[in-house]
Amino acid sequence: MKRNVNNFILFVLCLILTGCTTIPTITSSLTASKGTDTLDKTITDPEPKPPHIETITLTATGDILMHNTQIWGGQQNDGSYNFDSFFKPVVHLIQAGDYASTNLEAPLAGPDSGYTGYPLFNSPDAITEAFKNSGFDLIVTANNHILDRGYNGAIRTLDILQKASLDTTGCFSSAEAQNSPLIKTIRGVKIGYIAYTYGTNGIPLPKDAPYLVNLLNPDKILADISHLRRQVDVLVLVLHWGEEYRQQPTDQQKELAHRFVEVGADVILGSHPHVIEPIEICNIKGKNKFIIYSMGNFISAQNGLERNSGIVLNLKFRKDFDSDITTLTEATYIPTFSHPYQCNGKLQYRVVPIAETIQKIKNNSELYLTSQDLPVLETILKQTNKQLGNGFYALNQES
Repeated sequence: MKRNVNNFILFVLCLILTGCTTIPTITSSLTASKGTDTLDKTITDPEPKPPHIETITLTATGDILMHNTQIWGGQQNDGSYNFDSFFKPVVHLIQAGDYASTNLEAPLAGPDSGYTGYPLFNSPDAITEAFKNSGFDLIVTANNHILDRGYNGAIRTLDILQKASLDTTGCFSSAEAQNSPLIKTIRGVKIGYIAYTYGTNGIPLPKDAPYLVNLLNPDKILADISHLRRQVDVLVLVLHWGEEYRQQPTDQQKELAHRFVEVGADVILGSHPHVIEPIEICNIKGKNKFIIYSMGNFISAQNGLERNSGIVLNLKFRKDFDSDITTLTEATYIPTFSHPYQCNGKLQYRVVPIAETIQKIKNNSELYLTSQDLPVLETILKQTNKQLGNGFYALNQES
């Protein structure tokens, strides 16, 4: 019996030594069974959470003026108006961004008030259809011509624009509306717009409606920026200011602009001089702030190359939702020209992108401009780039 036991022990030892047994091991896959239920678990390192990043582009243009010849050019044979041709050559540029704004320097007071250009503007309502069809989203109404047809004209302007599903800012129908700044959310990025004008050409605000137009009061603007800053990722300040036809901002403008970006504005869009003024990029506490003192005229019937020069401005912002930080990463512009031309026996107007139009002339695909117009277009392009830079700013937050 003892011998048999010894033989059995020897047999087991041989099995172990020759590897012919099952030794439990810990693996990345564990299986347990109970009846018909089987639980499989895989032990792996957790996948890193992908960063939540969104990028948006804000588009802006300068002043839209409605002079008599522009109004007449838009009148159709049946007496109605259509201004879609104004923006047809630049529709693809306006629609390329996520949200596009412009400044309308004319009230929409209705036909009973008579349609006129300078000095007391009143434009046909059809301009709103042109805005909508071309891709504009926001019409800024804080400017020196908004009261050209009085309180009723200003209120009707807001009504017509808003009925066309266009956003407005700078002029308001109530104190409540004035105290409720425009905030748009695009793919989770919140953008706030506030707008002010230096004045209304000597036409006073109604005593019972001081809320009607935002006037350029630095203390109020600073307070409004501080209030809005907490609610948005990007704060855009639109200022109708400066001296007409002057190609440089005043020292006072520079001082105010720096105060506004230091307290929280991310972008300052200037208008009113009717000519292009410089771009300035400030780095405040590690964040890029963008200032353009004047974007010039987008469309007008004024005389002179400088007064018919404008831009389509694009500002790209990047939001990191994990850190809740939004940064300006890129600024670009496309130089434009307000071009008067003859069509169907009358004077018409349109905005053309200069570089594209030069190429079309060279390719013989441009309808209304010829090689004889190249020197003018090239001069405008050169002047605009000299005033603003090379047309592209890739911004490094670390700089």
